[in-house]
Amino acid sequence: MPRRRGLSVRLRLTLSYAGFLTVAGALLLAVVWGFLLRYVPDNSQGLLGVSPNRYLLVRTFAPAAAVAMAFLLVLGLVGGWILAGRMLAPLTRITAAARTAGTGSLSHRIHMEGREDEFRELADAFDAMLEQLESHVAEQQRFAANASHELRTPLAITQTLLDVARKDPTRDRDELLARLQAVNARAIDLTEALLLLSRSDRGNVTRTSVDLSLVAEEAAETLLPLAEQRGIALDVTGGAARAGGSEELLLRMVTNLVQNAIVHNLPHGGTVTVRTETRDGESVIRVENTGHPLPSELVPTLTEPFQRGTERARTDEHAGVGLGLAIVQSIVRAHAGTLDLVARPGGGLLATVRLPGGN
Repeated sequence: MPRRRGLSVRLRLTLSYAGFLTVAGALLLAVVWGFLLRYVPDNSQGLLGVSPNRYLLVRTFAPAAAVAMAFLLVLGLVGGWILAGRMLAPLTRITAAARTAGTGSLSHRIHMEGREDEFRELADAFDAMLEQLESHVAEQQRFAANASHELRTPLAITQTLLDVARKDPTRDRDELLARLQAVNARAIDLTEALLLLSRSDRGNVTRTSVDLSLVAEEAAETLLPLAEQRGIALDVTGGAARAGGSEELLLRMVTNLVQNAIVHNLPHGGTVTVRTETRDGESVIRVENTGHPLPSELVPTLTEPFQRGTERARTDEHAGVGLGLAIVQSIVRAHAGTLDLVARPGGGLLATVRLPGGN
């Protein structure tokens, strides 16, 4: 909505300075004038040769007072304009940076010099906001590119299978339907994972009191057949650990952690240990698994979307869609918690989630 343009802040500050200086000067002259008149006798006739009187005082003091007032007014306007300009210079830089960011360029920074004051604090906060926005936009762009690639793969496979079926009517129909069903299921899993990631990123969480130990037991019971199929020993220990949050999202968080620990494990004879506890007012759940050694530079990237621990997992039917730990990180953030991933010296991963305690 267009607004009527008013006086600039610099002009208003200038007028304020000039007005204050003029009023202060007028009050000072009034005090001096009143003090002098108190001790000077009145001589309304203005006769010469008489000792100093009010008539002579008015004739000599009034012009000088008028000149002083005019000087104070000019000094207030000029000095106020200069001082206001110097004071508002940082705000001008912040405004220019905001306009630059408004055009889509988020790499610009103010880098305000000088001592700590309100403008420096505002500039630093603005720089921090731009840095977060730039990081978020870059992350979203990478996510969109990866999601497009991942979704295009099952669609391309489906199209290829349909083309083959159309060109070769004698092809085994049951085999074709089975492959189409598998590809379609993967596409559905990916879409649901993307929706869940988007939901948890928004942070719209209905909070209730959730016992993480019960959630861990439910997740372990669901994934026990997969663990037994792979020869993985799954153990859930620990006491009650209550956290405030969404039971559905927290269940998905623990399920993803345990599934990731089972899938990225030793072929046979591996272990997955889930432990819950309450420590320092926080609810803690730890998921530790054996497995192949992980390079230290790979661990920080595991929570990025579509990042998998090993290339071998890409051909694994249970490897998921590469969003497991990304969803975990997003859910933990939505619950104001922290996720720590540490590579075990003998191979495998230790994932630790800390959430604020809930009643």
